Order: sequence, then C-alpha cells, then structure tokens
Amino acid sequence: MATGAPTSNVDTLSGPPAQRPPRGRRHTQILEVLRFGSVGGLAFVVDTGMFNLLRFGPGDLLEDKPITAKILSVAIATLVSWVGNRYWTFSDRRTPTRVRELMGFAVVNIGGMAIAVACLGFSHYVLDLRSPLADNISANGVGLVLGTAFRYVAYRSWVFTADKAPSA
Repeated sequence: MATGAPTSNVDTLSGPPAQRPPRGRRHTQILEVLRFGSVGGLAFVVDTGMFNLLRFGPGDLLEDKPITAKILSVAIATLVSWVGNRYWTFSDRRTPTRVRELMGFAVVNIGGMAIAVACLGFSHYVLDLRSPLADNISANGVGLVLGTAFRYVAYRSWVFTADKAPSA
C-alpha cells in the first residue's frame, strides 16, 4: 500500500498523546501503572528484606528499633525506586534536572514513608502488637498500600512533570 494511510491500529497510536485515540491513552496509562507496579515490587522486596534483615537478621542489629530499621530500609528502597521510575516507568516524563527530580522524589517518599512508619508505630506502640508478623503487616502491608497510592499520584503530579515525549 503506497497511499500513506496507516496499515494497522498500531500506526495510529504512535502520534503525540493529545492526538492518540482514547484507547491509546488508556493503553499507555495501563502500561505505566504496570511498570510502576513492577518497580514498586522490586522496591518492596528491597524494603521488606532490609527491614527484616536489620530487625531479625544476624546480630539483630536493630532488634529493638523498628522505626529506625524502617527508615533505613525505605531510604535504600527509595534509591532503587527512583532509578526504576526515572529510567523506565516515567522515562517519557523525566525532567532534565536530575537533582531537582531526585529531591522531589525524596520528599514524596518521605511522605510515603511517614504513612508506613505511622502504621508501624500505631501497631507496635499503641496496639502493642510487637511480633514480626504484626510489624510486617502494619509496615509492609497496610502502610505500603496506602503509601503506594500516595506515591503514584505524587510522582505524576509533582516529580516527573516534563511534557511527555512523542512515541517513536
């Protein structure tokens, strides 16, 4: 076909986001959420693994300091998450100012961490649920779910704010 007309629906999805049909935008957003979830899954493994290693691992480094262990584990997971989100999830929205972006990312993650730490603190110190299972459910279950929803909205709204690049 030499008419120059698109030969499939795939060709119509390659324009700038404003010109894509609604299905194309939905598809792009679904992919973005799946990528965000994948990066978040990796960060979750890093966060949970570090938290449990610091609390219950060899030497019981921070056995009696669950909040300190959570802050350290989130800090490490935040770096993993920033790299994954910057270069994969939101690669078409990343800004040219990495330092500003990382600082915004860190601020958002402090908010997300505050949610997880508040859940852990409430469970551990107010409800007196101090078992490893209770700490993991409150910090890495409830706190993580609430913090993740907050992070996704905040990343899109305040961190990765560059105009989306046209798809190739």
